[in-house]
Amino acid sequence: MLVSIITPTYNSSGFIESTINSILNQTYTKWELLITDDCSTDGTWEKLMEFAQSDKRIRIFRLGTNSGPGVARNNSIENAQGRFIAFCDSDDQWLPEKLELQVEFMLKNNIHFAFSNYDIINETGVSIGSMVSPERVNYKKMLQNDYIGCLTAIYDSENLGKFFMPKIIKRQDWALWLAILKKTPYAYNVNKKLALYRKRGNSVSSNKLKVIKYNWAIYRNVEKLSFLKSLFYFISYFFHYFKKRYL
Repeated sequence: MLVSIITPTYNSSGFIESTINSILNQTYTKWELLITDDCSTDGTWEKLMEFAQSDKRIRIFRLGTNSGPGVARNNSIENAQGRFIAFCDSDDQWLPEKLELQVEFMLKNNIHFAFSNYDIINETGVSIGSMVSPERVNYKKMLQNDYIGCLTAIYDSENLGKFFMPKIIKRQDWALWLAILKKTPYAYNVNKKLALYRKRGNSVSSNKLKVIKYNWAIYRNVEKLSFLKSLFYFISYFFHYFKKRYL
């Protein structure tokens, strides 16, 4: 079964080599890596061309104008040929057995949407924590909190069809998981740590309090929830954040 790996890049020259190498080192070899560059200016594109020339499974694209990671991911999804659609951002890494274990888990259990736990590293690669999610999540649970790390998600496009990132400024991945969970009842956790998420000081997601403000737009503008339901889930998200951060 071919797996299409979706990777957006923008000025990622400092980390993209380790990201690609972690995919090249996968024990599962039936994959294609689709990288869409969002007009990088730091030499990222030149590095991508070198990798693409050395391995035909790596397919690279370049946007005409800087458009954001959601548009870059959607371009790769549009060009994906695999049954399974997986995600790995340009500063994250996969452990060697990530694809093998997750694809086997999905096929064996007839699962259409799966994710895993992951470790968190800093910009120099030092471990600073981990993320352990519930064994399974449904649409309502995901409204309360985004339990699925983008670098761990895989969905089955043969059974679900292709899903694309919505045209919003932030939190596109969370909105995508919600859309998928309207079509399949649950997303299931492999219950293994299979990836490394790099926490960077200059990323939007590095400060959850800044990210929370975008949640309201998800509830109201994307999911079209009522004001009271939006307020309920908005408060629930705050609760999950403070519980994890301070308790």
